[in-house]
Amino acid sequence: VCCRFIYETEHFNGVAELLEILGSIINGFAMPLKSEHKQFLVKVLLPLHTVKVLSLFHAQLAYCVVQFLEKDPQLTEPVIRALLKFWPKTCSQKEVMFLGELEEILDVIESNQFVKIQEPLFRQIAKCVSSPHFQVAERAMYYWNNEYILGLMEENISTILPIVFGSLYRVSKEHWNQTIVALVYNILKTFMEMNSKLFDELTASYKAERQRERKREKEREDLWQRLEELQLQQSPNNNSARAAGTS
Repeated sequence: VCCRFIYETEHFNGVAELLEILGSIINGFAMPLKSEHKQFLVKVLLPLHTVKVLSLFHAQLAYCVVQFLEKDPQLTEPVIRALLKFWPKTCSQKEVMFLGELEEILDVIESNQFVKIQEPLFRQIAKCVSSPHFQVAERAMYYWNNEYILGLMEENISTILPIVFGSLYRVSKEHWNQTIVALVYNILKTFMEMNSKLFDELTASYKAERQRERKREKEREDLWQRLEELQLQQSPNNNSARAAGTS
């Protein structure tokens, strides 16, 4: 039924109720998980994230996924990589749902599994923090209110901070929404307290790179201006030459 719903038609009543029952069944699975149970997660539950009407059953789906990860933490990496692969490109409502589910997963993740996915995960979180859509940016920043996730960040700050720093710094200077700017300042303050040396190094590096970018932009503008001036200078000469040839 679920496969037909995913691959053939997105019209099927009762998916939420079906997933609710499945959640109870998954909770009762014996350990170690059978291969067919893992296949069900990979081939059915994860692709369900791609359907247009995800909001109708997302809470039940996320519960099923988390139940699997509590049974077998080794599944965490493929699950998170699948969510990143299926990440919504144009629907902010779905992005907020994905961020909520990811936080549920991070609440049960083990440290040794976290290090396997921290880089692609925080590249995506950095994009969400930079989102012009207020709710997406705000939901991503709620991760910094989660003490367990904060602990994971602190353990791996030398990897995570360089990934997210540029986005956070840009948002603090450029975002249109003052609530988002205030949240970002709190996040930057938290990171500075975690590792002030790394924070200062990244700040200096970011500012230097911005100066180089501004210099390159100025050089491009100057080049275009010179080309336009040259074109204007040549135009009268070309007109004179054509006039002389005609006479």
